[in-house]
Amino acid sequence: METTMNKQSRTGMSDRTRRVLVDVICYLFVLLFLYAATNKLLEHDKFLLQMSKSPIITDYASILVWAVPSIEIIISIMLLVNRTILPGLFSAFTLMALFTAYIYAILNFSDNIPCSCGGVLQKMSWNQHLIFNCVFVALAVVGILLQTKINEKKVH
Repeated sequence: METTMNKQSRTGMSDRTRRVLVDVICYLFVLLFLYAATNKLLEHDKFLLQMSKSPIITDYASILVWAVPSIEIIISIMLLVNRTILPGLFSAFTLMALFTAYIYAILNFSDNIPCSCGGVLQKMSWNQHLIFNCVFVALAVVGILLQTKINEKKVH
C-alpha cells in the first residue's frame, strides 16, 4: 500500500519529490543569504562605503547596511523552520525581486555602477548578477508553488 507521502499528483510529481525540491530550494537560499550576510557583516565598512556610493540608495545606506544582512539572516531562519517555510519563501522572493529591480535600475538608469556585493558574487558582472538573481526569483516562485501544494495536502 502506498503512503500519502509517496502518492503522485495529477502533475506526476510525488509528495516526497515535492518536499525534496522545496528543501533544496530553501537550502540554496539559506546558503546564499547566510554567505551574503556574513560577508556584509565581516566587511561592514567596505559594504557601507559601496552602498553610500549608490546613486539610488545613498540616503539610506546607514540603515540598509544593517537591515539587509539582518533580513537575510531572518529569512534564512524562516526557511529552516517547518512552520515558516512558506512565509520564508515569500520573503526570499520579495528580497530577491527587490535586489533584481535594483540591479535593473542601476544598469538602465545610472551612469555610476558601484558593487555592494562581496565574496564570489563580487566577481560577477552586473548582467551576470541580474541573471543569477532572476534564477533565484524563479526558484522562489517554484518553491512557493510546491510548498503551497504541500500545505494544501496537509489540510485535507
